[in-house]
Amino acid sequence: MEKPLMKITTKQLRMQPGRIISQAENGQEITITYRGRPRAKIVPLTTGRSTDSGDTGDELFGIWKNRKDIKDVEQYIRNLRRGRKLC
Repeated sequence: MEKPLMKITTKQLRMQPGRIISQAENGQEITITYRGRPRAKIVPLTTGRSTDSGDTGDELFGIWKNRKDIKDVEQYIRNLRRGRKLC
């Protein structure tokens, strides 16, 4: 049986983030409202991710994965950040 949709306000999200995340972990879909209107939704993640897609687990670097000119994304990012420290 599917759980009923849970609605919370943005204030509740700020005041009780741990409780809300626990609800999502238990399979609950949560709609966040602002001034009475739905604005966002928190949904549970699926636990069985497929690794056939070539995903290396570096989700933060997903925008870089198809770049042919960058061989090592982590090294590329490290080099970019190094320049900021010199200023």
